[in-house]
Amino acid sequence: MVQSPEQRDSKASKRALITGATGLLGRFMAGRLERAGWRVFAFPHADLDVTNPENVRQAFAQGKPQLVINCAATTDVDRCEREPSWAYAVNAEGPRLLAEQCNDCEADLVHISTDYVFDGLKGDLYTQEDETNPLSVYAQTKLSGEVAVRSEARRFYLVRTSWIFGPGGKNFGSRVVQLARSGARIRAVTDQTSIPTYAPDLAERIEELVNLGAHGLYHITNTGPTNWFDFARLALDLAELSDIPIESVSREELKQLAPRPLDTPMRCIVSENLGLPALRHWRDAVEEFIREYEMKSPE
Repeated sequence: MVQSPEQRDSKASKRALITGATGLLGRFMAGRLERAGWRVFAFPHADLDVTNPENVRQAFAQGKPQLVINCAATTDVDRCEREPSWAYAVNAEGPRLLAEQCNDCEADLVHISTDYVFDGLKGDLYTQEDETNPLSVYAQTKLSGEVAVRSEARRFYLVRTSWIFGPGGKNFGSRVVQLARSGARIRAVTDQTSIPTYAPDLAERIEELVNLGAHGLYHITNTGPTNWFDFARLALDLAELSDIPIESVSREELKQLAPRPLDTPMRCIVSENLGLPALRHWRDAVEEFIREYEMKSPE
């Protein structure tokens, strides 16, 4: 029996607002919360500009959320280098505005950050105890967003993650099979190391933290450092595209405008202290990703 919106609303006593809701993580977060009984107000950028105070105020007035998940950000690292004012507005001022509104309505805030806040020189897994040292404008704006959340929000989950991939994503990890099948030239970096993070796994862990009410700073990734070349090779092999060549390149060879940290795998000591198990190995997540991709691909 199909329920009316009014019937569904009466059962969904918990209310969540998601920014950047058409992005990869935003879509999976919305799906998980809806299945868990939340009434979700999922705002794409076109409907909610987090840099616009009036837009933010109106969205909160409509949603009256108890939980806000900020998936709105710019991850265009080189554009951030060219347009720092725009980057700071989206990645730092936006989180500050959201934090202020969360305080006004006593909502919890989940804010997504990045491994790029580190310089990649440690030579070991980064934990929450390590000092940040962002190398690019993008990384600086993401760290500024963290600072804004810490200073403005009363209750927050600050989540650093890395190399998010999953169905429907626009990043290299999400599209490598599609690119290979289209005949595009495949080039993958060999000298940059971090941990790929499967969007469904990330969304599940965020939901777990919210359910625990364990506010704080988290490093949430899958398990096992790698580089983009090895990721791409596994993905193509699993998709029965082993004959497709992958050209190995270095970050320097790509001649990109903004610097990238070269070694930023992270470990979450807070999750360990809470007794939460590590997320599965990235290779296992890629296997599921390719299986799901193959099932949904047209013949």
